[in-house]
Amino acid sequence: MRTKNLSSFILTVTVRIVLASLVLMIAEGLRFVTLDPTFWQSNGNRRNLQATLKRAFDIVLSALGLVLVSPLMLLIAIANYLMSPGPIFYRAPRLGLHGRTFYIYKFRTMIVNADKIGPKVTVAGDSRVTPIGRILRRTKLDELPQLINVLRGDMSLVGPRPEDPRYVALYTPRQRAVLDVHPGITSPASVHYKDEQSLLIGPDWETRYITEIMPAKLAIDLDYAQHPSLARDIHIISQTLLALYAKKRVFDS
Repeated sequence: MRTKNLSSFILTVTVRIVLASLVLMIAEGLRFVTLDPTFWQSNGNRRNLQATLKRAFDIVLSALGLVLVSPLMLLIAIANYLMSPGPIFYRAPRLGLHGRTFYIYKFRTMIVNADKIGPKVTVAGDSRVTPIGRILRRTKLDELPQLINVLRGDMSLVGPRPEDPRYVALYTPRQRAVLDVHPGITSPASVHYKDEQSLLIGPDWETRYITEIMPAKLAIDLDYAQHPSLARDIHIISQTLLALYAKKRVFDS
């Protein structure tokens, strides 16, 4: 019976991933070829040309990425199903472009209802993280479903990391300028604070996050928001991949 249920689950997840990817790819392709103004943002100035190129770059890479990593995503989904009973994905509200609310997708790495029994930010040694969740977090594989967010237009491959609305409410007017661009899967601050979780220790972790870490991250990402470019995005993506590779080598050793 369990084997039959697992086979049914695998088939369902596979079909959903493929269908969702196809629907999003077709929808974005139609917007591209029909010159949808919300896609092209064509006011004729350089900044909007950059935004158009960036969006096209996001669509191509996120669509290609979903196709290439769908077998890996399926394996992660199966492992989560077998090792940590509960939903496969975690869905949470975040504030994106111009402060609009959207739902970010991740592979679930914590026990069910973890956000209701603990802080919104994961701290060092967080007991709510599952065994497989620790591996997914360390390798950043839990972020793969955000390729769907990118294809949908909620996010970009590169941009300030989307924050929980509760923390965005603490932003100063100047810091809110990070909301002038799409949030991203990775960012300059993400590379700089790649081991952020290890900094959040002790009973006053949230105070430190709000007064030290969050402002420092925002300062880095604010510079990106004010000077975005496709070339810079490619550089940040390469830095992210190098940081993940270095982290893997440390873990393997």
